Amino acid sequence: MLPDLQLNDVVRLRKPHPCGGYEWKIVRLGADIGLECCTCQRRVLLTRRELARRLKAIVSRESHEQNPAG
Repeated sequence: MLPDLQLNDVVRLRKPHPCGGYEWKIVRLGADIGLECCTCQRRVLLTRRELARRLKAIVSRESHEQNPAG
């Protein structure tokens, strides 16, 4: 089961990207999850099932506080 992810969260996957980076930023949420490598900025799409299998940890969460307009 995939944990609750939000845009701009940084996650760590089990195996490194060929550039050597383990950390990825969430750039798209939907049926597929868009990830951007924090080391080389390469973008990939993974299905939710595939990401749930490869996910090791959530490194940091983007603050999602709404500023009151006024």
